[in-house]
Amino acid sequence: MTGPFGAFAVFGPRSPRVVGVLDDDTVRCDVAVIGSGMGGATLAHALRDSGARVLVVERGDFLPREDANQSPTEVFLRGRYKNAEQWYDAATGRPFQPGVHYYVGGNTKVFGACLPRFREQDFGTVEHEDGASPAWPVTYADLEPHYAEAERLYRVHGETGHDPTEPWRSGGFPYPALPHEPPVARLAEAMSAQGLRPFPMPVGVDLREGGTCVRCRTCDGFPCPYGAKSDAETCAMRPALSSPTVRLLNRTTVRRLLTSADGRRVTEAVAERDGSPVRIRADRFVLACGAVNTAALLLASASERHPHGLANSSGLVGRNYMVHNSTFLVAVDPRRRNPVDFQKTLGLNDWYNAGPSTPYPLGNLQMLGKIQAPMVKAARRSVPLPVLDLMTRRSTDLYLTTEDLPDPANRITVGPEGRIDVHWRPNNLRPHRELVRRTARMMRRAGYPVVFTQRMGIETNSHQCGTAVMGADPARSVLDPDCRAHDLTNVWAVDSSCFPSSAALNPALTIAANALRVAAKGSVTA
Repeated sequence: MTGPFGAFAVFGPRSPRVVGVLDDDTVRCDVAVIGSGMGGATLAHALRDSGARVLVVERGDFLPREDANQSPTEVFLRGRYKNAEQWYDAATGRPFQPGVHYYVGGNTKVFGACLPRFREQDFGTVEHEDGASPAWPVTYADLEPHYAEAERLYRVHGETGHDPTEPWRSGGFPYPALPHEPPVARLAEAMSAQGLRPFPMPVGVDLREGGTCVRCRTCDGFPCPYGAKSDAETCAMRPALSSPTVRLLNRTTVRRLLTSADGRRVTEAVAERDGSPVRIRADRFVLACGAVNTAALLLASASERHPHGLANSSGLVGRNYMVHNSTFLVAVDPRRRNPVDFQKTLGLNDWYNAGPSTPYPLGNLQMLGKIQAPMVKAARRSVPLPVLDLMTRRSTDLYLTTEDLPDPANRITVGPEGRIDVHWRPNNLRPHRELVRRTARMMRRAGYPVVFTQRMGIETNSHQCGTAVMGADPARSVLDPDCRAHDLTNVWAVDSSCFPSSAALNPALTIAANALRVAAKGSVTA
């Protein structure tokens, strides 16, 4: 079969535009997008009518829809869908299983579908206890129309007028907020009785008229067998593949990028598909591998012209790695069960900014999807499963996030044979401990006498960002404000690697909005 990319054989029922058996080891296109997660899939969707031949390269395959998608034992205890290689804690040399997933759609296949905008002030300089969070080279106003477009694309349900920190908007949410189930509604009332202002969390699920969402317990952290979660495959990648000029090359890992003789342009990507060599030749390359893997690819592409890695004249590629300070808080009322199904509908930002009760920002509180015993067992293997079941049937579960600050010493390096080493020392911890303390006190006052907490460590890195920051000064950034590499004429990055700061909120919607902003600039297809 012959198409705009040359000869290829299509395979499988999933899409007629998934590249199958190659005639030779070279694929040609105008724009090569490396990674199909929130950034890459959204960019491909935005470019679908541009006329450019877009090839999305994904190291994983489609995550299967199967009964095991909804099994806490399979997903959490047995790690059925964890398919990333081991990374290493540089401080100890210890290997660990990172919280990333290599599938079409990337980490969004198992994300919690929480899709808030960053606050307007998050794009400026923010003072924290351990230092300042730097300003972005773009403003909230620059991103606002793209936030609105991303909310439509990812079917975001929400409601304005409740969150005391919400930024201004050009319009309302595309869909109404998900209603609280009775246990969550009671918690919201208890928060309000304490003088707090809970609000409906913006959530991306298909709860439209005729939608496929069934509001189950197996959403946050699980793949969705119904296609109801607003992940990047469902909402962006599959619709993009309806264009005759967008193709997907799955099961393909890019190992390095090669440049022209003068070192100013990337000419091809050297990759492997199912163990066989593949070369991808394009006029323009967009990196969307996730903050760690984007940095690792640039570093692994060192050459005589770029001895310290591509786009790295500033020495900042891989540095300023941020992952948030995060804690799971499980509050238990032994007197009653919590029958909730879809728990992740409530948030609290009363302590997000500095205020009268604290000189520095503390962060965000949001509900977790309902915790179940096998989900806890992996972290508490010594506790019998019946005991965990007894606890989790009576628990209400929250996720607390405090901003961590960019630190050049927190970085990603590439070791022998492409081994990824993570150098990470958390910072800004005292505000996080205060957020945990206040939340635990609030939950006890709300009728939960027993509170358990667990702060997340180096393995919990689904909110990774900051390893190839954008900025106006080439000496202090890797990318320009339009996310093009300062050192290269035809390379961009549209994942969270470009973030100068991490805020204290889920990054997914901001990744999507920024990818739409970059696409709207037109330089990727010029």
